[in-house]
Amino acid sequence: MTIPGAETGVINLANHPFGWFLLAIFIVGYYFIAAEEKYHIDKAKPALFIGTLMFVLIGIYYVSVGADMTPFEHEVDHMILEIAEIFFFLFVAMTYIEALIERGVFNALRAKLITKGYSYRELFWITGVLAFFISPVADNLTTALILSTVLLTIDNKTKEFLVPSAINVVVAANAGGAWSPFGDITTLMVWAAEKGSFIDFLYLFPAAFIGWLITAALLVRYVPDFDPNNDGDPEAASKIEILKGGRVIIAFGALTIALAVIGKQVIQLPPMWGMLFGLAILQLYMFFLKKKHKIDVSIYDAMSKIENNTLLFFFGILAAVGALHFTGFLAYAAQLFEMFDPTIVNIGVGFLSAIVDNVPVMSAVLKANPDINLAQWMLVTMTAGIGGSLISFGSAAGVGVMGKMHGIYTFSSHLKLAWTVLVGYIASLVVWYFQFIYLGWY
Repeated sequence: MTIPGAETGVINLANHPFGWFLLAIFIVGYYFIAAEEKYHIDKAKPALFIGTLMFVLIGIYYVSVGADMTPFEHEVDHMILEIAEIFFFLFVAMTYIEALIERGVFNALRAKLITKGYSYRELFWITGVLAFFISPVADNLTTALILSTVLLTIDNKTKEFLVPSAINVVVAANAGGAWSPFGDITTLMVWAAEKGSFIDFLYLFPAAFIGWLITAALLVRYVPDFDPNNDGDPEAASKIEILKGGRVIIAFGALTIALAVIGKQVIQLPPMWGMLFGLAILQLYMFFLKKKHKIDVSIYDAMSKIENNTLLFFFGILAAVGALHFTGFLAYAAQLFEMFDPTIVNIGVGFLSAIVDNVPVMSAVLKANPDINLAQWMLVTMTAGIGGSLISFGSAAGVGVMGKMHGIYTFSSHLKLAWTVLVGYIASLVVWYFQFIYLGWY
């Protein structure tokens, strides 16, 4: 049997039994990821297994049919680069957060909130607003990690507060990242591909904000409406301060994010490069604290507390989705633009992004380069970013929070309230249509 493309190495397996076998592996693995609570297996294990297995099987298949291995090697190299950029970006962000925890930054923040006497619902709104307006600058993943840590320092036991608040932070971070060119990886991809100018993305603010606001208004009904600090000691809490060096680390964290953004936009370095440079600065500062002030804050202690399962989950799921892309399955999503109305397809991209992952989906769309106008490019940017909130691990922000709130914010706990996210998603679409199509304001 002749395999089309075997002589050049370009083999489309989407219509081949072996391709279907790979798709079945992905579906089974995805099931075990989603059923983490049922089988008590960490989501990173099935994700890493299927991600590595699928590429091993593809390599064996290419060798068995005598195909040119060059495209396969290039795909693996590209996949390693793509995963490494996300992996190290997340690694540095998590290290900074653990360093801030060690220096008592979040305990001090919790103490301030105690002295203010905010109720659970007020804390819900505070963290949500912060997530929405920080993510356009700090990116959705870093923002979600920081604010989920804040939630845990406020209360690490009350699920009635933590679950809706975690969903709120994820939705707000993704929505906030959608209207900034560097608020999410997908928006950065669209901007880099010159499908819109910096200002064009800002026009997505109304749709993103109203969508999050409606979801938050629905979610807050599930949050207890009382003061979580009735049994606390406000006077003692007011005396809790940030340990020496904590404020400097906050400043270095902001500088690190700025370096990542500026490095990408000015000298075309990947964001992870700026993040790793910021990590080097943090290491030097830790050395200074030890030499000058005899304060031993080992950076490696902070690194050791990182949620490694979250990092491994990212590696596995991105590799698995990359395998589907390489075998030709994601190409069908791009072809839909030629078959149906672009608005319908772009709305569907949001749902697909939640199930698969928005990065390879957006990559497939950009590679297909459909002939659509600016309004449609802004729509697909918004839906790919916000759509990931529909499922807990449909976005980097969601995966990061799942790692931080292990056993609390899970696939099933998110799914029970996912209807609120869907309502907000629909609201964002309505606002986009009214603004971009009806009014032509963009």
